[in-house]
Amino acid sequence: MGVKALLSKPLAAYVHKKHQSWIQNPVEAQQNVFKSIVDKAQHTVFGQDHNFSTITSHADFVKAVPVRDYEGLLPYFNKVKEGDKNVLWPGKPLYLAKTSGTTSGTKYIPITKDSIPNHINGARDALLAYIYDTGKAAFLDGKMIFLSGSPALEQVGGIHTGRLSGIANHHVPGYLRTNQLPSYETNCIEDWESKLDQIIEETIDQNMTLISGIPPWVQMYFDKLIRQTGKPIKDIFPNFSLFVYGGVNFEPYRKKLFESIGKSVDSIELFPASEGFFAYQNEQKDNGLLLLLDAGIFYEFIPVDEYFNENPRRLTIGEVETGVNYAMVISSNAGLWGYSVGDTVKFTSVKPYKLVVSGRIKHYISAFGEHVIGEEVEKAMKLTMAKFPNVELIEFTVAPYVSQNQGQSYHEWLVEFATAPHDPDAFAKELDEQLQKINSYYDDLIKGNILQSLKLIILPLGTFRNYMKSQGKLGGQNKVPRLSNDRNLADGLLKTANTKQVK
Repeated sequence: MGVKALLSKPLAAYVHKKHQSWIQNPVEAQQNVFKSIVDKAQHTVFGQDHNFSTITSHADFVKAVPVRDYEGLLPYFNKVKEGDKNVLWPGKPLYLAKTSGTTSGTKYIPITKDSIPNHINGARDALLAYIYDTGKAAFLDGKMIFLSGSPALEQVGGIHTGRLSGIANHHVPGYLRTNQLPSYETNCIEDWESKLDQIIEETIDQNMTLISGIPPWVQMYFDKLIRQTGKPIKDIFPNFSLFVYGGVNFEPYRKKLFESIGKSVDSIELFPASEGFFAYQNEQKDNGLLLLLDAGIFYEFIPVDEYFNENPRRLTIGEVETGVNYAMVISSNAGLWGYSVGDTVKFTSVKPYKLVVSGRIKHYISAFGEHVIGEEVEKAMKLTMAKFPNVELIEFTVAPYVSQNQGQSYHEWLVEFATAPHDPDAFAKELDEQLQKINSYYDDLIKGNILQSLKLIILPLGTFRNYMKSQGKLGGQNKVPRLSNDRNLADGLLKTANTKQVK
């Protein structure tokens, strides 16, 4: 065992013990975060506009600060971008994290001196939690790759600006830098395909032990390696033992990715965003993600079925229940206040507080009142694929098809398979039946002849990739929305490829 692996074990034990104080006292930890951030921001422009000096309780905060998304806070973000000080948080941000977003255009999210440790320590502590949980640390002695956006930064309003993954790249601990791949120069390549070719050149003969990234882009990396060598990943990287991912539900990609690897490896799921590092998987036996309650972020949770009400309930951590879908709202030491992140979560445990990401609040289909969310379509796909074990999935999305004639509307599933079902009609029938079991509203609409059964559109290989490339969203941290309430994405995909519809 190398020095890094050896030294990591006492550090992992120390961090685990340190975290127990807030894990065992979650409500108190959140109250302390709440008081700290409100007090510190009371003299900012936002704090004065919303009378922070008079806020002494969560009830006061709810009255003073409405829930807003990025567009709702845009006047303040614009002032930050123009270089103004003390707008949302004292001083100026260290960085602006630039993201295309999945529900809006380009966003510029502030990262402050106070909030940057959340992003850096969250990722570090996820690895230390894995070491504490499993006793496995040998991966620290090999090479690690983080498939991410470019670390190159620009100036906006006198503030360093770039992709979150690129910003984080500048804060990789020194003791890991010698293990990190690809090189800085390669990481700065903007074109994803050119970058991937260079990444392969730099990593193909290295002792890769940890690979991290969004699953579909990691799969592209694996596919190119396999084509180039004719070998599975386990033979290219025999010591590869840990896969770290986040950003999307892993389940639709799991089968193909592990078949590409050729062996089972441990995995860690993270819940990072430009707005904050929220949670990570801290136990291999439990898929729930430990919510970080002492990291400068105060959380509120709105029941999804109340989200679009005029005055929805805004629950604090002590009020949530397991098994309920919530929209997550944060206020933080990055200067985000009553900010709707856009993600929906479901708690799997309250001792400690663990959750899973169930979807996006704006990624749903309810064109006919069915209220279908991302978690439901992914579950229906997973259950269907279990009955068709030879099928391999690459990517899919779902959109409504609205007809003017009653009973002629339906959900359209646009799917790209690595190995398509031999009987697409049977696959589509099973998929529809699974969704009916999962979502009672959808079931009622099918049985009431308001909707037809879903239509399966089998897209040619490369369609999603080509579409994402045409949108300038190939690689990095970009994700394909799992479903939407309009046809913009679906129509874009159909224009990208000749399609085969299952009648």
